[in-house]
Amino acid sequence: MRINKASLVAVLVLGGLLVGSTCALAQADGEKKGGGKRNMPTAEERLARIDEAVKLTDEQKPKVKAVLEDTAKAIRDVPQDQRREKMGEIMAEQDKKLKDILTPEQYEKYKAMPRGGRGGKKEADKKEGDKKE
Repeated sequence: MRINKASLVAVLVLGGLLVGSTCALAQADGEKKGGGKRNMPTAEERLARIDEAVKLTDEQKPKVKAVLEDTAKAIRDVPQDQRREKMGEIMAEQDKKLKDILTPEQYEKYKAMPRGGRGGKKEADKKEGDKKE
């Protein structure tokens, strides 16, 4: 069986398209999982979760985003071996800043969010931790 040049070119082009589209899909899938290191949510993703939970106003959104970006930078600036001890401090500072931006009702909803959404411990975890001390 002989393969003519046109068939060979068509097979090579299709193969190239298949490889290229697979790489593009893999990259796009990686971007969906979280833009930060170790699949940590980005400031934008965290903002979206907080907005969904507490219904931020248009005026609050850029302020909250700035706080979340500051927190992410503060975490990145801490050496890896000190992160565990500094994380509570950083998150407490974030909560203090957000308390000034959010209404009391919004802040209560924010505090009730699960850890992944706001970056702090769940209320149940805090209460359980308080009992142990």
